[in-house]
Amino acid sequence: MDSQYESGELEGVNIQHEDLEVDFLLKAVYHLSGFDFRQYNRSSISRRIHNRMKMNGISTITGLLEKVIHEDGFLEQLLNDFSINVTEMFRNPTFFKAFREEVVPILREYPEIRIWHAGCATGEEVYSMAILLEEEGLKDKTVIYATDMNEQVLEKASKGAFPIQKMQAYTKNYMLAGGNKAFSEYYKADYQYAYFHPSLLENIIFAQHNLVTDQSFNEFHVIICRNVLIYFTPELQDQVQQLFYESLSPQGFLGLGDKETLKFCQVMDNFQEVVGSERIYQRYK
Repeated sequence: MDSQYESGELEGVNIQHEDLEVDFLLKAVYHLSGFDFRQYNRSSISRRIHNRMKMNGISTITGLLEKVIHEDGFLEQLLNDFSINVTEMFRNPTFFKAFREEVVPILREYPEIRIWHAGCATGEEVYSMAILLEEEGLKDKTVIYATDMNEQVLEKASKGAFPIQKMQAYTKNYMLAGGNKAFSEYYKADYQYAYFHPSLLENIIFAQHNLVTDQSFNEFHVIICRNVLIYFTPELQDQVQQLFYESLSPQGFLGLGDKETLKFCQVMDNFQEVVGSERIYQRYK
């Protein structure tokens, strides 16, 4: 009985020690880089930390912290680990189909359209939106601001080149999203990459922006931020949703990921559901 108690007590102490180490690491990252991950979902951050430790053969988080402080280039590696870059073209096709059917008819009446893709990663969903807007005749009067905290993924996004082996899945997504052309018309390919037409880039502005620490930079008719908030604590989600509310024009639209919602957020009373199943909302006050 005593040994079981002592073992459980020791396990609790070890967990407390690791939490303390993670706190110190994230504080150091913030002070050294300006990027604040202290309110990110702790289990997600911990997985990324342990993966980096395994890759570098580091046995403790304190050892990782030492490399962050003293080894050139290591902080940038860890920042890339923390950055969330999971995406695909026309991801969750029913979202894009609902956007095409429910939001586009309203946008069609606007003289100009400003869209903010927040947390755009390598840009697959940004290009998806550009294709959708071109097919609906709205591309020329739209500016898409595509932002992410990670400069490296923004550089990849600006090139518009994606692995050719993904095109079969992306073509299926495109068709399910209501696409009305041959998807291959939008790119040229070699044996390795599909290169999307430069015309899709004409009205896209890629820029670095940190949702945790940066402020609003324009007023938008549409904000898309899908599958990013799930990595934030509830408190940080509230903070970012407030940022989106302040950045939306009256009657502006907000699109979230399929596992995200405005329910229980402080700004919920300022929005109405347009397509609840697809997490498309409209600001009404």
